[in-house]
Amino acid sequence: MNYRMIAKLLAQVLRFVAVFMLPALAISLFQKEYAAAMGFGITILIMVALSLLTKLFRLKRQTMYARDGYVLVSLTWFLISMLGALPFWISGAVPNYVDCFFEVVSGFTTTGASILTDVEALPMGLLYWRSFTHWLGGMGVLVFLLAIARFTEGAGDSMHIMRAESPGPQVSKLVPHTFRSAQILYLIYIGLTVIQVVLLLAGNMPLFDAVTTAFGTAGTGGFGIKADSIGGYSPYIQWVVTIFMALFGVNFGVYYLLLLRSFRKVLRNEELWFYLGIMFSFGLIIFFNLLPSMPGQAGDAIRHSFFQVSSIMTTTGFATVDFNQWPQLSRTLLVVLMIIGASAGSTGGGFKCSRVLILFKCLHREVYRMLHPNTVKQIHMDGEPVPREAIRNAYAFMCAYCLIAIVSTVLISLDGFSLETNLTAMLATLNNIGPGLDLVGPAGNYSMFSNFSKIVLSVNMLLGRLEIFPIIIMCMPTVWKRSRV
Repeated sequence: MNYRMIAKLLAQVLRFVAVFMLPALAISLFQKEYAAAMGFGITILIMVALSLLTKLFRLKRQTMYARDGYVLVSLTWFLISMLGALPFWISGAVPNYVDCFFEVVSGFTTTGASILTDVEALPMGLLYWRSFTHWLGGMGVLVFLLAIARFTEGAGDSMHIMRAESPGPQVSKLVPHTFRSAQILYLIYIGLTVIQVVLLLAGNMPLFDAVTTAFGTAGTGGFGIKADSIGGYSPYIQWVVTIFMALFGVNFGVYYLLLLRSFRKVLRNEELWFYLGIMFSFGLIIFFNLLPSMPGQAGDAIRHSFFQVSSIMTTTGFATVDFNQWPQLSRTLLVVLMIIGASAGSTGGGFKCSRVLILFKCLHREVYRMLHPNTVKQIHMDGEPVPREAIRNAYAFMCAYCLIAIVSTVLISLDGFSLETNLTAMLATLNNIGPGLDLVGPAGNYSMFSNFSKIVLSVNMLLGRLEIFPIIIMCMPTVWKRSRV
């Protein structure tokens, strides 16, 4: 383990996050929210001071191995969450530090689960920071630093970081250089965010609301600045958010292929068709399921159906209505979407469509082998053979996912809430969605859980965002042994 190299890179992360806090500090000062401004000011000073401590260490080796990349990513997300929570705590806006940690972990992991009972009472500077954590965490903090600076010395070192932080069973570069790949991803990300802001402003949405809503949509996070999430805005704005949630749930590699005009490759993308097919079919089923309870309101029914399907499948978590009151079939389908999730290589969470496809194909292959034992059958995606590494990853991820789901559900059940509350709270945090059903539905929040359960759910959010393996690797004692080379 190259401890000094990891410490140096963590210091760079802290300096950049301190810079990212400056707009929130400026908003707090402009709005005369002096308690919030003090919270941001003190936190920025702490981050800068911690980053300067690494100047005392001299690097002996600048090489990073795969395990260093996984540990760096895990430590980064824990550290920025702990420090990013300080403005809420120091300002007194959220007196309990565990609540602050839960809220900021929810922000950075783009989950959108909240402990706030009155979000509109929060100072504007804190509302901005809360939403910005979605945008920064959506594509990845370290991927952002790879995009704007040569964060590490070697391309191989950068790829270790990108694999650890980017979602999906298999992460590949868009172009030969990791630095350039990260730039392309963020240019697409920024471009889509700006377009959404412009379209929201065209619908007469206030500038602050448009920016924070775009942050929540782009990161597929779902923190709203209103008590009713997106429900109080016009149908036009709700449709814009619906479309952009779906767009941010698409693998960003597809957009790069569109820019290259490789339309044939896009049309052959099985995950894209699976993702769109599930979203469209589930949206229609829920629409017809809602229609009898909404006579004469077909337009509202189809808008709410597709908004909620887009929100849950992309793991954004915005809401236009309290879907906790919907018929049982609709609620069950939403739970299924919580598990499936968005596309690999998007800002969405969940199990990922590509993994679901791989597992379906593996199931089909094994059944075929039972009927034809001597047959050798290769699994293909998009006309190309799927590497064995990706198949092993899907199996291992499924095992780890199920084990974590069972253990965390049992642990939070100590609080004594209903199975529906506990199960959907676990799914909503592990899949980075936000709202669940029953007490954690869109009209509820997570404030009633004990501090212990909030910590369990916070770890779930980090496990879900980093796709489990980096944190498991960080917890292995053998990983922390100092390298001899």
